[in-house]
Amino acid sequence: MSERKDIRAILSKRSVMTVFSDGQDHYSHRIRIVLAEKGITSQVLDLDPRDYPSELAELNPYCSLPVLVDRDLVLYDSRATMEYLDERYPHPPMLPLYPVARAQSRQLLQRLERDWCRRLDTVANSHSSAAASGNARAELTEELVSVAPVFGERPFFMSEDFSLLDCCLGALLWRLPALGIELPSTRQTKPLHDYMARIFGRDSFKESLSITEKEMRRR
Repeated sequence: MSERKDIRAILSKRSVMTVFSDGQDHYSHRIRIVLAEKGITSQVLDLDPRDYPSELAELNPYCSLPVLVDRDLVLYDSRATMEYLDERYPHPPMLPLYPVARAQSRQLLQRLERDWCRRLDTVANSHSSAAASGNARAELTEELVSVAPVFGERPFFMSEDFSLLDCCLGALLWRLPALGIELPSTRQTKPLHDYMARIFGRDSFKESLSITEKEMRRR
């Protein structure tokens, strides 16, 4: 009951940027990584998506997480939220400054969501059939192994600088072991393992982790 009162108070005041987050979900995690990377002062409140607050349902017709509330602005699409944060707090920039490179990064974000994130969601969804989960797990593993050498070409994914793509990939890759996806340790996959070590070792990434996410790598 007290949590419900807190939510009502937050929504009525809206004086501090607030992110309503799912501590297990990679879409919420990517937002928390952006917040930590940019050092944005905000309140992050982890909620149970199975007990979605009616107060938030009035603002988000999809009843999904994450939800960002910044005064009169409400965002519930994770990509739109990341880009809003990057534009409102431009330092350090997390998308290229030039239009062509910026458009290419946005297209890569879309491909990442349609391919890798969709498969991860299938594996994580408790309502997925065993066959669907197994196929998605195998396809995601195969694709990550096949592109692993690309991660050795630059310090970050397709870039010299940490970007929104790395926020999405870091959140996705962190969850692999907890979802039964083990990447082989081979010469081909070494660049990907090295990339994960760089991302997971960043102070901002460590700061972004929820209690549940910390447990994912302790099992």
